[in-house]
Amino acid sequence: MKKLVFLSVLIALLSCKNEPKVAENKIKEDVAFLADDKLEGRQTGTNGEVLASEYLVKRFEAIGLQPKGTEGFLQSFSFKPKTDPHSEVEFTTNADSTITGQNVIGFIDNKAKNTIVIGAHYDHLGFGGEGSLFREKEKAIHNGADDNASGVAVLLNLASRLVTQNNNSEIKDNNNYLFMAFSGEEMGLLGSNYFSKNPTIEAESINYMINMDMVGRMKADSTLAVYGTGTSPMFKQTLKANNDKFKIVENESGVGPSDHTSFYLIDIPVLHFFTGQHEDYHKPSDDSEKLNYEGMNLISDYIFNIIRDLDDNGELAFRKTKNESEETPRFKVGLGVVPDYLYDGKGMRIDGTREDTPAFNAGLQKGDVVLKLGDSTITDMMSYMRALSVFDNGDEADITVKRGEKNIETKVKF
Repeated sequence: MKKLVFLSVLIALLSCKNEPKVAENKIKEDVAFLADDKLEGRQTGTNGEVLASEYLVKRFEAIGLQPKGTEGFLQSFSFKPKTDPHSEVEFTTNADSTITGQNVIGFIDNKAKNTIVIGAHYDHLGFGGEGSLFREKEKAIHNGADDNASGVAVLLNLASRLVTQNNNSEIKDNNNYLFMAFSGEEMGLLGSNYFSKNPTIEAESINYMINMDMVGRMKADSTLAVYGTGTSPMFKQTLKANNDKFKIVENESGVGPSDHTSFYLIDIPVLHFFTGQHEDYHKPSDDSEKLNYEGMNLISDYIFNIIRDLDDNGELAFRKTKNESEETPRFKVGLGVVPDYLYDGKGMRIDGTREDTPAFNAGLQKGDVVLKLGDSTITDMMSYMRALSVFDNGDEADITVKRGEKNIETKVKF
Protein backbone atom coordinates (compact mmCIF):
# COMPACT_ATOMS: atom_id res chain seq x y z
CA MET A 1 0.00 0.00 0.00
CA LYS A 2 2.84 2.37 0.93
CA LYS A 3 4.49 1.66 -2.42
CA LEU A 4 1.27 2.54 -4.24
CA VAL A 5 0.98 5.83 -2.32
CA PHE A 6 4.64 6.63 -3.04
CA LEU A 7 4.19 5.91 -6.77
CA SER A 8 1.04 8.07 -6.90
CA VAL A 9 2.84 11.00 -5.25
CA LEU A 10 5.86 10.56 -7.56
CA ILE A 11 3.66 10.52 -10.69
CA ALA A 12 1.84 13.65 -9.48
CA LEU A 13 5.13 15.46 -8.87
CA LEU A 14 6.49 14.50 -12.29
CA SER A 15 3.25 15.63 -13.94
CA CYS A 16 3.50 19.04 -12.22
CA LYS A 17 7.14 19.34 -13.19
CA ASN A 18 6.42 18.71 -16.85
CA GLU A 19 3.38 21.00 -16.98
CA PRO A 20 4.38 24.30 -18.66
CA LYS A 21 4.11 27.45 -16.57
CA VAL A 22 1.71 30.16 -17.70
CA ALA A 23 2.74 33.82 -17.65
CA GLU A 24 0.89 35.97 -15.13
CA ASN A 25 -1.21 38.80 -16.50
CA LYS A 26 -1.08 41.73 -14.07
CA ILE A 27 -1.76 44.54 -16.51
CA LYS A 28 -4.71 45.94 -14.57
CA GLU A 29 -2.95 45.56 -11.23
CA ASP A 30 0.20 47.31 -12.51
CA VAL A 31 -1.77 50.25 -13.90
CA ALA A 32 -3.74 50.56 -10.66
CA PHE A 33 -0.55 50.90 -8.61
CA LEU A 34 1.29 53.27 -10.93
CA ALA A 35 -1.75 55.53 -11.42
CA ASP A 36 -2.67 55.66 -7.74
CA ASP A 37 -2.88 59.06 -6.00
CA LYS A 38 -0.21 58.02 -3.49
CA LEU A 39 2.43 58.23 -6.24
CA GLU A 40 1.43 61.88 -6.81
CA GLY A 41 1.84 61.76 -10.58
CA ARG A 42 5.33 60.15 -10.71
CA GLN A 43 7.17 63.34 -11.68
CA THR A 44 10.90 62.80 -12.26
CA GLY A 45 12.95 63.53 -9.14
CA THR A 46 10.05 63.23 -6.69
CA ASN A 47 9.20 60.68 -4.03
CA GLY A 48 6.38 59.44 -6.27
CA GLU A 49 8.92 58.52 -8.96
CA VAL A 50 11.00 56.69 -6.33
CA LEU A 51 7.95 54.69 -5.17
CA ALA A 52 7.21 53.78 -8.79
CA SER A 53 10.82 52.70 -9.45
CA GLU A 54 10.84 50.56 -6.28
CA TYR A 55 7.64 48.86 -7.44
CA LEU A 56 9.12 48.20 -10.88
CA VAL A 57 12.30 46.72 -9.38
CA LYS A 58 10.16 44.29 -7.35
CA ARG A 59 8.13 43.39 -10.43
CA PHE A 60 11.29 42.82 -12.50
CA GLU A 61 12.67 40.57 -9.74
CA ALA A 62 9.40 38.62 -9.43
CA ILE A 63 9.23 38.10 -13.20
CA GLY A 64 12.80 36.75 -13.20
CA LEU A 65 14.73 39.46 -15.02
CA GLN A 66 18.41 40.06 -14.36
CA PRO A 67 19.49 43.53 -13.20
CA LYS A 68 21.14 45.55 -15.97
CA GLY A 69 21.38 49.05 -14.57
CA THR A 70 24.46 50.66 -13.06
CA GLU A 71 23.20 50.01 -9.51
CA GLY A 72 21.24 46.78 -9.67
CA PHE A 73 18.15 47.44 -11.78
CA LEU A 74 18.58 51.23 -11.58
CA GLN A 75 20.43 53.64 -13.82
CA SER A 76 20.50 57.08 -12.21
CA PHE A 77 20.91 60.26 -14.21
CA SER A 78 21.16 63.82 -12.92
CA PHE A 79 20.48 66.94 -14.95
CA LYS A 80 19.93 70.66 -14.67
CA PRO A 81 16.42 71.77 -15.62
CA LYS A 82 16.39 73.65 -18.94
CA THR A 83 15.78 77.40 -18.89
CA ASP A 84 15.82 77.59 -22.69
CA PRO A 85 13.33 75.14 -24.25
CA HIS A 86 15.46 74.94 -27.42
CA SER A 87 18.73 74.07 -25.64
CA GLU A 88 20.20 70.63 -25.02
CA VAL A 89 19.75 69.22 -21.51
CA GLU A 90 22.90 69.20 -19.40
CA PHE A 91 23.56 65.92 -17.63
CA THR A 92 25.77 66.54 -14.61
CA THR A 93 27.05 65.00 -11.39
CA ASN A 94 27.01 68.40 -9.68
CA ALA A 95 24.45 68.12 -6.87
CA ASP A 96 23.55 71.83 -6.92
CA SER A 97 20.25 72.70 -8.64
CA THR A 98 19.94 69.27 -10.23
CA ILE A 99 17.18 66.69 -10.53
CA THR A 100 17.91 62.96 -10.40
CA GLY A 101 15.82 60.40 -12.25
CA GLN A 102 15.97 56.61 -12.36
CA ASN A 103 15.73 54.32 -15.37
CA VAL A 104 14.73 50.78 -14.36
CA ILE A 105 16.45 48.14 -16.51
CA GLY A 106 16.07 44.34 -16.57
CA PHE A 107 17.56 41.69 -18.85
CA ILE A 108 16.91 38.23 -20.28
CA ASP A 109 20.28 36.77 -21.24
CA ASN A 110 19.95 34.13 -23.95
CA LYS A 111 23.71 34.26 -24.70
CA ALA A 112 22.76 35.72 -28.07
CA LYS A 113 24.72 38.18 -30.19
CA ASN A 114 21.86 40.68 -30.51
CA THR A 115 19.47 42.27 -28.01
CA ILE A 116 15.97 43.63 -28.45
CA VAL A 117 15.12 46.68 -26.31
CA ILE A 118 11.52 46.93 -25.10
CA GLY A 119 10.73 50.25 -23.45
CA ALA A 120 8.08 52.53 -21.97
CA HIS A 121 8.33 55.63 -19.78
CA TYR A 122 6.89 55.52 -16.26
CA ASP A 123 7.20 59.19 -15.25
CA HIS A 124 4.39 61.71 -15.58
CA LEU A 125 3.55 65.33 -14.68
CA GLY A 126 3.14 65.18 -10.90
CA PHE A 127 0.74 67.97 -9.91
CA GLY A 128 0.72 69.50 -13.39
CA GLY A 129 2.85 72.51 -14.19
CA GLU A 130 4.49 72.81 -17.58
CA GLY A 131 2.95 70.37 -20.01
CA SER A 132 -0.40 70.16 -18.22
CA LEU A 133 -3.57 70.98 -20.15
CA PHE A 134 -5.55 71.42 -16.91
CA ARG A 135 -6.83 74.99 -16.77
CA GLU A 136 -8.07 75.19 -13.19
CA LYS A 137 -6.06 77.34 -10.75
CA GLU A 138 -5.67 74.74 -8.01
CA LYS A 139 -3.07 72.01 -8.41
CA ALA A 140 -4.23 68.44 -8.92
CA ILE A 141 -2.51 65.07 -9.23
CA HIS A 142 -1.97 63.98 -12.83
CA ASN A 143 -2.03 60.18 -12.48
CA GLY A 144 -1.14 59.42 -16.09
CA ALA A 145 -2.91 56.07 -16.35
CA ASP A 146 -2.73 56.07 -20.15
CA ASP A 147 0.39 58.27 -20.19
CA ASN A 148 2.15 56.05 -19.50
CA ALA A 149 1.21 53.48 -16.89
CA SER A 150 -0.45 51.69 -19.81
CA GLY A 151 2.81 51.23 -21.72
CA VAL A 152 4.70 50.10 -18.61
CA ALA A 153 1.99 47.53 -17.78
CA VAL A 154 2.24 46.05 -21.29
CA LEU A 155 6.05 46.04 -20.98
CA LEU A 156 5.80 44.02 -17.74
CA ASN A 157 3.34 41.64 -19.40
CA LEU A 158 5.72 41.07 -22.32
CA ALA A 159 8.61 40.48 -19.93
CA SER A 160 6.61 37.85 -18.06
CA ARG A 161 5.60 36.13 -21.29
CA LEU A 162 9.12 36.06 -22.71
CA VAL A 163 10.63 34.73 -19.46
CA THR A 164 7.94 32.04 -19.25
CA GLN A 165 8.48 31.07 -22.89
CA ASN A 166 12.21 30.67 -22.30
CA ASN A 167 11.62 28.56 -19.18
CA ASN A 168 9.22 26.29 -21.05
CA SER A 169 11.46 25.73 -24.05
CA GLU A 170 14.79 23.96 -24.39
CA ILE A 171 15.58 26.18 -27.39
CA LYS A 172 16.61 29.70 -26.47
CA ASP A 173 15.64 32.73 -28.52
CA ASN A 174 18.09 34.16 -31.03
CA ASN A 175 17.99 37.52 -29.21
CA ASN A 176 18.48 38.75 -25.68
CA TYR A 177 15.87 41.14 -24.25
CA LEU A 178 16.46 44.39 -22.39
CA PHE A 179 13.40 45.87 -20.67
CA MET A 180 13.59 49.56 -19.81
CA ALA A 181 11.16 51.72 -17.85
CA PHE A 182 12.37 55.25 -18.60
CA SER A 183 12.08 58.31 -16.42
CA GLY A 184 12.38 61.92 -17.60
CA GLU A 185 10.31 61.42 -20.76
CA GLU A 186 7.94 64.25 -19.98
CA MET A 187 10.89 66.62 -19.47
CA GLY A 188 12.32 65.83 -22.91
CA LEU A 189 13.08 62.11 -23.41
CA LEU A 190 15.83 62.45 -20.78
CA GLY A 191 16.04 58.87 -19.52
CA SER A 192 16.25 57.32 -22.98
CA ASN A 193 18.60 60.08 -24.14
CA TYR A 194 20.90 59.36 -21.20
CA PHE A 195 20.85 55.61 -21.87
CA SER A 196 21.65 56.13 -25.55
CA LYS A 197 24.79 58.02 -24.47
CA ASN A 198 25.58 55.69 -21.54
CA PRO A 199 24.25 52.24 -22.48
CA THR A 200 24.56 49.40 -19.98
CA ILE A 201 25.09 46.94 -22.84
CA GLU A 202 27.03 47.37 -26.08
CA ALA A 203 24.97 49.73 -28.21
CA GLU A 204 26.16 47.87 -31.33
CA SER A 205 24.41 44.73 -30.04
CA ILE A 206 20.94 46.34 -30.02
CA ASN A 207 18.97 44.77 -32.86
CA TYR A 208 15.87 46.96 -32.71
CA MET A 209 13.78 48.86 -30.16
CA ILE A 210 10.05 48.62 -29.38
CA ASN A 211 8.40 51.51 -27.52
CA MET A 212 4.91 51.77 -26.04
CA ASP A 213 3.54 55.15 -25.02
CA MET A 214 -0.21 55.65 -24.42
CA VAL A 215 -1.54 52.25 -25.48
CA GLY A 216 -4.47 52.19 -23.05
CA ARG A 217 -7.30 53.97 -24.85
CA MET A 218 -8.02 51.90 -27.95
CA LYS A 219 -11.20 53.12 -29.63
CA ALA A 220 -14.13 51.06 -30.86
CA ASP A 221 -12.71 50.87 -34.40
CA SER A 222 -9.54 49.16 -33.02
CA THR A 223 -7.20 51.70 -34.60
CA LEU A 224 -3.56 51.33 -33.60
CA ALA A 225 -0.84 53.73 -34.72
CA VAL A 226 2.61 52.28 -35.37
CA TYR A 227 5.49 54.70 -35.93
CA GLY A 228 8.95 53.89 -37.26
CA THR A 229 7.71 51.44 -39.90
CA GLY A 230 10.27 52.76 -42.38
CA THR A 231 13.29 52.32 -40.09
CA SER A 232 13.87 48.72 -41.22
CA PRO A 233 12.81 46.96 -44.45
CA MET A 234 11.44 44.04 -42.39
CA PHE A 235 8.87 45.96 -40.41
CA LYS A 236 5.96 46.60 -42.77
CA GLN A 237 5.55 43.03 -43.94
CA THR A 238 5.90 41.70 -40.38
CA LEU A 239 3.28 44.11 -39.04
CA LYS A 240 0.87 43.09 -41.79
CA ALA A 241 1.49 39.35 -41.50
CA ASN A 242 0.69 39.32 -37.77
CA ASN A 243 -2.34 41.62 -37.83
CA ASP A 244 -5.89 40.33 -37.82
CA LYS A 245 -7.30 42.58 -35.08
CA PHE A 246 -6.36 46.19 -35.77
CA LYS A 247 -6.86 49.00 -38.20
CA ILE A 248 -3.18 50.00 -38.47
CA VAL A 249 -2.18 53.59 -39.14
CA GLU A 250 1.48 53.57 -40.19
CA ASN A 251 4.05 56.34 -39.92
CA GLU A 252 7.48 55.66 -41.39
CA SER A 253 9.43 58.26 -39.41
CA GLY A 254 11.73 57.16 -36.60
CA VAL A 255 11.45 60.59 -34.96
CA GLY A 256 8.50 61.44 -32.71
CA PRO A 257 7.57 62.71 -29.25
CA SER A 258 8.55 59.59 -27.32
CA ASP A 259 11.56 57.52 -26.27
CA HIS A 260 11.98 55.54 -29.50
CA THR A 261 13.49 58.72 -30.98
CA SER A 262 16.60 58.40 -28.76
CA PHE A 263 17.31 54.98 -30.26
CA TYR A 264 16.56 55.93 -33.85
CA LEU A 265 19.10 58.76 -33.53
CA ILE A 266 21.84 56.20 -32.81
CA ASP A 267 20.86 54.21 -35.92
CA ILE A 268 18.68 51.55 -34.33
CA PRO A 269 15.42 50.42 -36.03
CA VAL A 270 12.39 51.36 -33.93
CA LEU A 271 8.68 50.61 -33.66
CA HIS A 272 6.47 52.83 -31.52
CA PHE A 273 2.89 51.82 -30.57
CA PHE A 274 0.19 54.37 -29.69
CA THR A 275 -3.62 54.31 -29.42
CA GLY A 276 -4.15 58.06 -29.80
CA GLN A 277 -4.73 61.20 -27.79
CA HIS A 278 -7.97 61.97 -25.95
CA GLU A 279 -9.66 64.61 -23.83
CA ASP A 280 -7.93 63.40 -20.63
CA TYR A 281 -4.42 63.77 -22.07
CA HIS A 282 -2.14 65.61 -19.61
CA LYS A 283 -5.05 66.24 -17.26
CA PRO A 284 -5.93 64.93 -13.77
CA SER A 285 -8.74 62.91 -15.36
CA ASP A 286 -6.36 60.39 -17.00
CA ASP A 287 -7.32 57.65 -14.52
CA SER A 288 -7.09 53.86 -14.52
CA GLU A 289 -10.83 53.12 -14.77
CA LYS A 290 -10.93 54.76 -18.21
CA LEU A 291 -8.48 52.34 -19.83
CA ASN A 292 -9.40 49.69 -22.37
CA TYR A 293 -7.76 46.64 -20.80
CA GLU A 294 -9.02 44.23 -23.45
CA GLY A 295 -7.33 46.45 -26.05
CA MET A 296 -4.10 46.44 -24.04
CA ASN A 297 -4.10 42.65 -23.96
CA LEU A 298 -4.57 42.55 -27.74
CA ILE A 299 -1.64 44.96 -28.20
CA SER A 300 0.55 42.79 -25.97
CA ASP A 301 -0.39 39.73 -28.07
CA TYR A 302 0.41 41.62 -31.27
CA ILE A 303 3.83 42.84 -30.12
CA PHE A 304 4.68 39.39 -28.74
CA ASN A 305 3.87 37.80 -32.11
CA ILE A 306 5.94 40.41 -33.95
CA ILE A 307 8.92 39.68 -31.71
CA ARG A 308 8.52 35.94 -32.26
CA ASP A 309 8.21 36.39 -36.04
CA LEU A 310 11.39 38.50 -36.23
CA ASP A 311 13.41 36.19 -33.98
CA ASP A 312 15.01 34.17 -36.79
CA ASN A 313 15.73 37.15 -39.06
CA GLY A 314 19.11 37.92 -37.55
CA GLU A 315 20.28 41.53 -37.27
CA LEU A 316 17.74 43.85 -38.88
CA ALA A 317 18.94 46.42 -41.40
CA PHE A 318 18.55 50.06 -40.32
CA ARG A 319 17.14 52.65 -42.68
CA LYS A 320 16.98 56.42 -42.20
CA THR A 321 13.59 58.04 -42.70
CA LYS A 322 12.33 61.50 -43.51
CA ASN A 323 12.15 63.57 -40.34
CA GLU A 324 8.60 64.86 -40.52
CA SER A 325 9.06 67.07 -37.44
CA GLU A 326 11.51 69.25 -39.41
CA GLU A 327 8.74 69.96 -41.94
CA THR A 328 6.17 70.93 -39.32
CA PRO A 329 5.14 74.57 -39.71
CA ARG A 330 5.54 76.92 -36.76
CA PHE A 331 2.42 78.79 -35.67
CA LYS A 332 1.57 81.61 -33.30
CA VAL A 333 -2.01 80.58 -32.53
CA GLY A 334 -3.92 77.40 -31.76
CA LEU A 335 -7.46 76.27 -32.41
CA GLY A 336 -7.72 74.69 -28.95
CA VAL A 337 -8.53 71.13 -29.98
CA VAL A 338 -7.14 67.67 -29.39
CA PRO A 339 -6.59 66.25 -32.90
CA ASP A 340 -7.44 62.63 -33.63
CA TYR A 341 -4.02 61.45 -34.78
CA LEU A 342 -5.43 58.07 -35.78
CA TYR A 343 -7.93 59.49 -38.26
CA ASP A 344 -6.95 58.53 -41.81
CA GLY A 345 -9.83 60.07 -43.75
CA LYS A 346 -9.86 63.45 -45.50
CA GLY A 347 -9.61 66.43 -43.16
CA MET A 348 -8.59 66.75 -39.50
CA ARG A 349 -10.95 65.11 -37.01
CA ILE A 350 -11.35 66.71 -33.59
CA ASP A 351 -11.00 64.34 -30.64
CA GLY A 352 -11.83 66.99 -28.04
CA THR A 353 -12.04 70.72 -27.40
CA ARG A 354 -10.84 72.83 -24.47
CA GLU A 355 -12.88 75.56 -22.83
CA ASP A 356 -12.23 79.23 -23.60
CA THR A 357 -10.47 78.48 -26.88
CA PRO A 358 -11.25 79.55 -30.47
CA ALA A 359 -12.73 76.13 -31.25
CA PHE A 360 -14.89 76.03 -28.13
CA ASN A 361 -16.13 79.58 -28.64
CA ALA A 362 -16.99 78.78 -32.29
CA GLY A 363 -19.11 75.81 -31.19
CA LEU A 364 -16.84 73.09 -32.60
CA GLN A 365 -17.37 69.65 -31.10
CA LYS A 366 -15.64 66.33 -30.62
CA GLY A 367 -16.06 64.31 -33.82
CA ASP A 368 -16.18 67.32 -36.15
CA VAL A 369 -13.89 66.99 -39.17
CA VAL A 370 -12.21 70.24 -40.24
CA LEU A 371 -12.42 70.49 -44.05
CA LYS A 372 -11.43 74.11 -44.63
CA LEU A 373 -9.66 76.81 -42.59
CA GLY A 374 -9.39 80.27 -44.11
CA ASP A 375 -8.52 79.86 -47.77
CA SER A 376 -6.94 76.40 -47.25
CA THR A 377 -8.53 73.02 -47.90
CA ILE A 378 -7.69 70.58 -45.09
CA THR A 379 -6.86 67.07 -46.27
CA ASP A 380 -4.73 65.81 -43.35
CA MET A 381 -2.86 66.89 -40.22
CA MET A 382 0.00 68.52 -42.11
CA SER A 383 -2.30 70.65 -44.28
CA TYR A 384 -4.19 71.69 -41.12
CA MET A 385 -0.96 72.87 -39.49
CA ARG A 386 0.08 74.74 -42.63
CA ALA A 387 -3.29 76.49 -42.69
CA LEU A 388 -3.01 77.40 -39.00
CA SER A 389 0.51 78.79 -39.41
CA VAL A 390 -0.63 81.88 -41.40
CA PHE A 391 -2.76 83.34 -38.58
CA ASP A 392 -1.86 85.74 -35.76
CA ASN A 393 -3.54 86.57 -32.47
CA GLY A 394 -6.71 88.57 -33.10
CA ASP A 395 -7.29 87.21 -36.62
CA GLU A 396 -10.68 85.82 -37.64
CA ALA A 397 -11.07 82.98 -40.13
CA ASP A 398 -13.83 81.07 -41.85
CA ILE A 399 -13.91 77.38 -40.97
CA THR A 400 -15.89 74.49 -42.46
CA VAL A 401 -16.41 71.27 -40.52
CA LYS A 402 -18.26 68.07 -41.30
CA ARG A 403 -20.59 66.99 -38.49
CA GLY A 404 -22.29 63.72 -39.27
CA GLU A 405 -23.62 64.10 -42.81
CA LYS A 406 -23.74 67.91 -42.72
CA ASN A 407 -21.13 70.54 -43.54
CA ILE A 408 -21.20 73.46 -41.11
CA GLU A 409 -19.66 76.84 -41.89
CA THR A 410 -18.75 79.23 -39.08
CA LYS A 411 -15.97 81.58 -37.95
CA VAL A 412 -13.15 81.25 -35.43
CA LYS A 413 -11.37 84.12 -33.73
CA PHE A 414 -7.79 83.52 -32.60
